[in-house]
Amino acid sequence: MAQPVNSEALDTAVHIIQVALAPVFLLSGVATLLNVFSTRFARVADQVDALNKVIEGADADKLPLLLHRLGRLRRRSIVLDIAVVLAAGGGAFTCATVLALFVGEAGGPALATSLFVTFGLAIACTLAAIAAFSVEMTMASRHVRREAAAGKDYVEPG
Repeated sequence: MAQPVNSEALDTAVHIIQVALAPVFLLSGVATLLNVFSTRFARVADQVDALNKVIEGADADKLPLLLHRLGRLRRRSIVLDIAVVLAAGGGAFTCATVLALFVGEAGGPALATSLFVTFGLAIACTLAAIAAFSVEMTMASRHVRREAAAGKDYVEPG
């Protein structure tokens, strides 16, 4: 014979699952950001490869410009690395928030503090990752505008 379901326990479990869904949506957004960062990094890597091939056979007078471009690509890759680390941190803190919700179903001030800290860190890391990505995008677009203003036929490798 089926035992009666404890309504209060069921309500608590349903509430925890509902509350845990909000951070999961953030986690989905972070995963999307990481995919975008990965795509941007692949483009930078392709440009580095193409530029290295050009550098191998370059004239001495063109070498400083090519090395300058290589340095710019290096800086962009560093900024993308920062964005990836921050986004991954945001994702990890989001997971920690969800875990705290499930583990700490008893509640209390310790759980509230833990949730506040982990979700706050997740949001801070995600915002910082977006800021780092914005810096990288600005670096890339500034170079494209500079090339266009100089009247050069700019074709991005890759």
